[in-house]
Amino acid sequence: MSKWIRKGDRVLVVAGNDRGKFGEVLSRGAERVIVQGINVRKKHMKRTQESQGGRIVEMEVPIHVSNVCLCDKDGKKLKVQLKHEKSGQKDLVHKKGAKGTVHRAVKKVKHV
Repeated sequence: MSKWIRKGDRVLVVAGNDRGKFGEVLSRGAERVIVQGINVRKKHMKRTQESQGGRIVEMEVPIHVSNVCLCDKDGKKLKVQLKHEKSGQKDLVHKKGAKGTVHRAVKKVKHV
């Protein structure tokens, strides 16, 4: 599910020019994510007072969250589900084998 992708997650690009590549999410906007080393574009910078010569900068451009999916360390796609605990905590759980494994906590409960 693309709405559960956060900064620091390892993702697999499933559509676009960089299909099949892996990367870490650097930042996330409303519907777009910036992935390290994916969708790199060159930007031509004008000459300024600080740098006398112009330069070409390579930078990652955001891609839509529907074009990426969560993956594990081996590079396999993860299908995650939201699991509600009785304590109120929410976890993202993926099935690997027969039982579910917690991928990440979504909502942690504060005990007072």
